[in-house]
Formats: sequence, structure tokens, C-alpha cells
Amino acid sequence: MSDAVQEQVASSVEIGKRAARLAERRMLVDGELVAADTGAEFDNVSPATGLVIGTTAAAGPIDMTRAIGAARRAFDQTDWSTNRALRRRCLGQLQEAIASERDALREELISEVGCPDMTIGTAQLDWPLAESLRYPAGLIDTFEWDRPLEGGGLFGERNIRTVVKEPVGVVAAITPSNFPIEVILNKLGPALATGNTVVLKPDPHTPWNATRLGRLVAEHTDIPAGVVNVVPTPANDVAELLATDPRVDMVSFTGSTAVGKLLLRQGAETMKRTFLELGGKSALIVTEDVDPAKIVPSAVGVCVHAGQACALTTRMLIHRSLFDDAVAGVTAAFGMVPVGDPALPQTLVGPVISAKQKERVLAACDQARRAGAEITVGGGSFDAPGPLAGGFFVQPTVVVGVDNSAAIAQDEIFGPVLVIIPFDDDDEAVRLANDSAFGLAGAVLSGSLERGHSIARRIRTGSIGVNGGMFYGADAPFGGYKSSGIGRQCGIEGFNQYLETKTIAHRVPRQG
Repeated sequence: MSDAVQEQVASSVEIGKRAARLAERRMLVDGELVAADTGAEFDNVSPATGLVIGTTAAAGPIDMTRAIGAARRAFDQTDWSTNRALRRRCLGQLQEAIASERDALREELISEVGCPDMTIGTAQLDWPLAESLRYPAGLIDTFEWDRPLEGGGLFGERNIRTVVKEPVGVVAAITPSNFPIEVILNKLGPALATGNTVVLKPDPHTPWNATRLGRLVAEHTDIPAGVVNVVPTPANDVAELLATDPRVDMVSFTGSTAVGKLLLRQGAETMKRTFLELGGKSALIVTEDVDPAKIVPSAVGVCVHAGQACALTTRMLIHRSLFDDAVAGVTAAFGMVPVGDPALPQTLVGPVISAKQKERVLAACDQARRAGAEITVGGGSFDAPGPLAGGFFVQPTVVVGVDNSAAIAQDEIFGPVLVIIPFDDDDEAVRLANDSAFGLAGAVLSGSLERGHSIARRIRTGSIGVNGGMFYGADAPFGGYKSSGIGRQCGIEGFNQYLETKTIAHRVPRQG
């Protein structure tokens, strides 16, 4: 084995060992860091090696029920929901505590998420660390909690009316494996700033970043016991208690559309408020007047973090006049994308999260081949060296020769797979982009900014970038149309997501 390969293998394995030594394995329930009631634990597997790097407390029904009860009691019996100064102070404390352990979080994310190191400086950690708690904490002092209404003179009486915003109550926050800290902080920030209490259930593939936050809450903040509970579990029946228990007022979920629909059905019996940020099959539209040099970099973005981001533009809709050259250029680029150890700074494509997910991605590629698609590059496993040989790596893949109705063009694959489809004019491009069950994100590349914006406004999607525009930010609402979800995360809209609205009126007696 070459020295370079030895260095690559060592960096991944050593980071995993350090992360395991520093990991918090306990859950946070009612202000205490505890093991599961039964003592049960579950394995945390490194997606880069396929090996177990440690264990985490596995919550059972008793633990989840206790956490829900603690959150209910904290909301009903403490002043958390009304004490804005306390909430602001506690969010500041949590911000400082997380920032102080940024380096440990980085290694933890690389180890259990398998995210490339280059993503740490952006949406994986540094972007949410900079904004996700600070933005909603800042709204505590500026948000219009009470709004007077004009008029109120119906029925011959004068009424003074006020619209009041109040917290929803107990929020169940259920988070995914692909960007766990980013999603957790963008749920915790507004949920806590608005005065709710929270039961956080992290994805079982990536529990340690959430249990670390639980420890920081317990040891470094004045957040009252029960306001934040962190309950990891690999058991679906335990997680489903969050959707069925009547003491939970709201479910805030980020993940697959299939699970989102299940939670919506389960929560209907108790009329839970539900926020769902679900899947996507977003389109990148490339018009004929665009600078061809911009096409390949935009396409390669699909490979970042092995394609495990719901907003990635995994369908490229490109004007027919550019199609052949674009396919050749993108195919060549995908063949050179650095795949391998997520700990190395040059790696763009690390592993997918699990063996099961790798099988799903490869099965989708095989199905496309059988349906007549041409895979110009990739479509199989990537063979990593040494201890990484057991990792869950997939080759960057380009698919052509299908129309927009093909399964590979309609289904969310969640891997480094790009489908390229030609179009003849803007109307057809818009039709193809909207011909999807999803509506989460998208992008337009055009030689004319005005034309790009015109196309963007016709796409039924929650967010869209024009000529490289980035819509991400704690102040920017994010969510989808159609099967991509219900509601918005972040921004004023996301802040309001965690609030109920009440109108209070009192009568002013007539004078004389």
C-alpha cells in the first residue's frame, strides 16, 4: 500500500477513534443525563468503514414516555413559555457551549455522518453554528408578540382587540442523518425562542451530535429541566409515540416523504400541528444562452456529500443545443470527482449513510439500465482501500437516454446520481421541472438574469437559485410545495411555525 493510501486510511480511522472517546452516550431526560431504563444500547456504525465505532443509549417506551411527560410538565408548570429574558440568556449560553466544542463536533460529524470535511465549513456545521440560534434569539426582543387591531365597533359597542402569539406547547423534533446539526439547531432555535419545550429524537445513524447537545444543555445552560429532552432510539415503535401521545402538541420532522406521510396520519387523531420538510427531485434548468463554462461546476454540486441533500438539483434540464457537449463535459467531470475518505480535505464524495442506502442507490441505477437508460459514468460501487473497503461508497453517476417520466427522473435517489434531460424551449423546461411529485428547490442558469427570474417564478418550488444564487440562511424560509412538505423552517415563517395565534377582546362601555 502506498504512503498516500496509508495516510488516507489512518486519518479516517483515527478520527473515528477520537470521536468515540469523546462521545456522549447518554440521553437527556428531565434535566438528567441517563442510560436507557432497560440499559439497552445500539451500535453507531461508521459509514466510511462499515465498522462499529461505539454505542448509544437506546430509549424504550418508558424513556420516551418519561421525556414527553417532562416536556409537558416544564411547559405547564415553569415560566419558560413566558420568560423571554430567560430564553434569550439560555440560547446565548447554548450558543457559546456549542462553539466551544466545535472541533470535537467536526470530528464527530465526519465519523458518524460520513460527511466530507469540506462540508464542515458550510451547511454541515459552521453556517448553522453562526446563525441558527442567534437569529431566533434576536427575534425574541423584536418580534410582534401582541398586535392591536383597529376598529372593533360592531353591534353598537366598542371593542379593544389584540392578536397574541403564544407557543404551541410540547414539540417533537425528529431529525435526519444527512445534516443533523444543521437541522437540529434550525428546529431547536425557533422552538425554544418562542417558548416551547422539546423532545428531540435524532436519526439512529447519527445520534452522538444530538446527545452531545443534550450534555451541553444540562451542563452549560440555565435551561430548566424538561425543556429540552434528547431521546435516541433505533426503534420505530418508540419514535412513533411522539406522533400518537396526546401530550405532544406539534411534530417537526425533516426526512423522507414516506415517513412524513406516516407521521401526518398518526398525528391526525390528536390534531397535532405538523411541520414536514421532506424530499426533493429538484431541477436545474440551463438555457441555450448560458456560458457553457458554468454548466459542469453546477452539475458537480450534485456529488457533494454523496448526493445526500434534499435540495440538490438531481435533474439537469438542458437546452437541446447544448445537450451533447454538456453530457460529455459532465461525464468527464464526474469521472474525476474525488471519492473516498471523508476526513481528507480534497474529498467531495464520501460514503452514503448505510449499507441499506447504498443498496437503494445501486438498485435505482440497475433499474434505470433495465429500463433502457444509458449510464455514461458510474452506476456502481466505489472500491475504497484498506479499512475503508467496508465503507458505503457509490460512484458518481450520470444517467441519460430517459424522459422525465422514468423512475430515475421522478424518485429521490439520495445518492450522487444526476439525470440529464434535453428540452427545446422555456415552456417545455418549466413543464418538465414542474412535472414532479416534489417541489422543494431548484436552480436556473441563464445568460439573462431577467429571463432566469422569469423562469424561476414559474417553478412550483419552495426555494430556487438563479445564476448561482444561494437561498440558504437562518433568516430564509425553507420548505416545499406538494410532496416536499408542509410549512417552512427558518425565517419569520419558521418562527411563526412554533406559535399559536389568539385574539383577545374586551368591551369598552358607552359613556353617559
